[in-house]
Parts: sequence; C-alpha cells; structure tokens
Amino acid sequence: MMPPPSLHTALNRAVADGIFPGAVLAVRRGGDRCWVIPAGCLSPHPPSASVTSSTIYDLASLTKPLATVTAFALLVQQGQCRLDDRIDSVLPELEGAPVGPATIRQLLTHSSGLPGWRAFYEQLSSDAALPASPDDRAHAARRLLRLMKQEALIYQMGERSLYSDLGFMLLGIMVERLSGSSLDRFVVEHIAQPLKADPLCYLPIGQKMEISKSSMIGHIAPTEWDTWRGRLLCGEVHDENAAALGGVAGHAGLFGSAEAVLAVTGVWLTGYHGKSSILDCDIVREFSTRHEGASGSSWALGWDTPSPPSSSGQYFSSRSFGHLGFTGTSIWIDPVCELEVVLLSNRVHPTRTNDGIRSFRPLIHDLVYQECMGMG
Repeated sequence: MMPPPSLHTALNRAVADGIFPGAVLAVRRGGDRCWVIPAGCLSPHPPSASVTSSTIYDLASLTKPLATVTAFALLVQQGQCRLDDRIDSVLPELEGAPVGPATIRQLLTHSSGLPGWRAFYEQLSSDAALPASPDDRAHAARRLLRLMKQEALIYQMGERSLYSDLGFMLLGIMVERLSGSSLDRFVVEHIAQPLKADPLCYLPIGQKMEISKSSMIGHIAPTEWDTWRGRLLCGEVHDENAAALGGVAGHAGLFGSAEAVLAVTGVWLTGYHGKSSILDCDIVREFSTRHEGASGSSWALGWDTPSPPSSSGQYFSSRSFGHLGFTGTSIWIDPVCELEVVLLSNRVHPTRTNDGIRSFRPLIHDLVYQECMGMG
C-alpha cells in the first residue's frame, strides 16, 4: 500500500524549512502494513545524494532502548541479573562510590542521583586521540569508571528522575561484564542478527567491520563538523563521550536504517502482546510501564512514556513508549493500536543549533496517527 501523500508533503516541507537536510519516516500498523518514506538529501550542500529508504543514520540516544535496554531485558529474562542488583555488585570498581549502591532499575529509570552529562571526553582524550582497538577501548572504560567513582550525586537516589547519559554509560559497561562479550558484539549476536535488523550496528573507531565503513559510507548521513576532532563526522559517532570510549557505549554509538530500527521496535510490540518474540511478555510490560517510584517522572525502564506536551503528539495512548535521539531521531510505539513510528534524520547537520525538529516531531506523529487511524 502506498503511503499517504500528506506524509510525503510534510517531510518535504520540513526539508524546505531547514528542519533537517533529509529524513526517513517508517510507519508500521498491526505488524504488517509498512510505509518507509525518504525525503531530502544527505546534506544541504551540493553535490549531495538523495536520502533513500536504506540511508543509515547515527541513531544517537536511540542506542539506549535499541541496544542497552534490549540487552538488559534479555539478561534479566535469562536470569543473568536482577533489576534490583546493585551497580557495585557488577562493577566492583565502584565500591565506595556515591553511585555504587544504586540499582540497575535506578539507572534504567534515570533515578540514580547522577547528573545528566559531564564532558568526560575532555579528560579521557583531550587531544581527540581516540581508542582504536578493543584493548584501547577497555582501557578507556577503566578510566571512565575511575571518573565515575568520584562523581557526586546531585539528588538523593530514587527521589526523582533526571535523564542521564552517565547512567547509561555505566549500563553499557555492565552489559559487557554480565555477558562476557563486548557491547557491540552482544548487540550483533543477540539483537541484530536474530531479528535480521540490517544494518544496525556500532562502528567502532579504527576497527574493520564485517560490512566495512568504506562500503557503507555513501549511505551514511553526515552529522556535524566537530571542532574537537577537527573534521566532519560521517560514519563516526557524533556524541563526544561515546567517541572517547571508541565509538561503543551504552548511551550512544549505534548506526542503522529505519527498517532495521523497525525490526527491533517490532519485537518489543509483539512481545508486549505475548506473540512470538525474543522478549517475554512480562519483561516487555515491566520495561515499558511508567515507573512510579520517582516523583513526576515519565520514565519506564529505559523507555520514555507520553507526558504532555509529548514529542509523540496528542493521540498516542498512555501505554505508549518511545525515545528521542539528539541527532534528530525518534521512536514511538503505541501497543493499543499496534502502531510503530520511526523518524530518522540528521538535523545536526551542518549544526546542532538547529532545533526546529522540536516542533516538527509532535506534528508528524499527529499526522501519522490521523492517517493510520482514519481520524483525518
């Protein structure tokens, strides 16, 4: 079935208005009817290739639910950890640290007391010499843990919720400790390959991939000229802290196409309804239900839920769950009407100061809902 012209029009208007150079909107209803709509170009600067349905984007913080949260759902499901395990029981380097007694649950719900962000990359790699081998990345992770051990909490643990990249940096390292596998390999072997989510992977700095960067590069949307690294980023993670960890981190670093992202959102939706999935229904529902422990929080276990005004617009049900990414990406899933919406863009190209996507996101989700549900 062809997608409604209104969605093409809305995306093309957003390109013309400079909200992003290009984007891919992927919509699936009921697990089968799927629209994948590309618009615009990889860059506003000619010559530039047109965006296609297979364009690969830096997914930014969509790494959190697609990689880290899905990994923890699998690890909990397999009995390799429990949500109320303490961080320092998995990462003994954090014994005696302020954040040490926090639990996996508190990291996932952003209620551990950690601040939202720190410029760790300035201490890990002040000259932008980035880890380029597994040993280098392991060394960077050990240095990060030493910095984390010194990090003071900025509110009482469990008292409230503050979205924190720091917590997910720790969760990424914990996946590796619990599984005995590097995070990038865990994602490939336990998430991307079983779900046929291709391409969906980390692009570790300096490492030759099974699908090499050289063969992917013409299909990857660029992000920003980075003054720290002194180059335009394309096929290299935009987030500086993730770069300082070698491009593989729990909070950022994943790259993928819209259809590859849909492969993962689909397993969360089918799991929610107890259909065939690598995720059990009880696990999915626990992870996707808003956590009531922290006052005023909209967070579930690594997933956000609608809280007006929401980027999901005005129609998605209260049982919906999703996430945003800084580079201009988003996921929203409504299990009530079995609707999945993936929007991938490179709104940070050529500069991150462009924040027009804030107003565009709720509008496009309202339009998608109206077209899918016959409201318009």
